Amino acid sequence: MLRRESRVRARALQILYAWELQGRPAIRAVADGLYPVHGGHDRVWEDAERLALAVATAADELDGAIVPELAGWRLARVGVNERNILRLAAHELRQGELPAPVIISEALRLTHWFAGAKAGAFINGVLDALARRIGRL
Repeated sequence: MLRRESRVRARALQILYAWELQGRPAIRAVADGLYPVHGGHDRVWEDAERLALAVATAADELDGAIVPELAGWRLARVGVNERNILRLAAHELRQGELPAPVIISEALRLTHWFAGAKAGAFINGVLDALARRIGRL
């Protein structure tokens, strides 16, 4: 069974994915359209919606923090799931509530589930560099 926090992150990532594909409408509208597919509205879903809203609200600022660590890649070339995993992890790194290795490990778990095993090295490298640059590692 997955930890509650992992389920919240996974659902937040699903909301962010739909948000980006739909042209960045209001997070509430995206979440309202998705939660029936996921078995209804519960506390995990509420927390996921809150997390997705925080990430979406700060997306441009988070992107600005991520871009210097992309090693020659343009953010637009990064896949939607990978981009949102990076945003979610960058948000959590900036919050400072969890140790950076935990945040990176959770991001790698999301990468494995939603982006495939080959994306893990890329996500790990970007987040490691970001965490070091902002003094979290």
